[in-house]
Amino acid sequence: MWKPTNQPQTPGRPAEPERPTLSTPSVPAIMANEPALGPRPATATTTTTADQATIGKSLVIKGEVTGSESLYIDGRVEGSISLAGNRVTIGRNGVVAANINAREIVVLGKVRGNLTASDRVDIRSDGSLTGDVVAARISIEDGAFFKGGIDIRKGGQPSQQKPNGEDKSVPAPEPAAVGARA
Repeated sequence: MWKPTNQPQTPGRPAEPERPTLSTPSVPAIMANEPALGPRPATATTTTTADQATIGKSLVIKGEVTGSESLYIDGRVEGSISLAGNRVTIGRNGVVAANINAREIVVLGKVRGNLTASDRVDIRSDGSLTGDVVAARISIEDGAFFKGGIDIRKGGQPSQQKPNGEDKSVPAPEPAAVGARA
């Protein structure tokens, strides 16, 4: 008897047969019909490996890292990292002694330096950050280590430099009702 191949083999697990229908061979066909500037079928929180460079466990970088793609660091970096419109992830084995400027910064390893993010900074439970944070949003999980200052800025708010090199944010109007501050 003929049996369709896309039917689930076991009725209790319907999620597994659905995944092959979204496999990579169908994605290029969909993207070929879309305009070049159209949205990608991937979610905003995931980054494909083609869009992300990796610094492996045994690599040591000393100097300036710049570019136009996301970066995953599992090795050691000393100097500065500037990936303004992208995501920088410091992996569990990563050790970074650098100032980082990016759209989004995720800390799973150890960072010593100041972080500037146009969107958000995430310090995960195993992460360690010693330095100041300037971002629109910040998340610090239970168990994470953080020592430094936090400056929350709205997305397009510029910063000014004091003569002694410290950051000073442009004054913004305070809301009328302000909750208790820690």
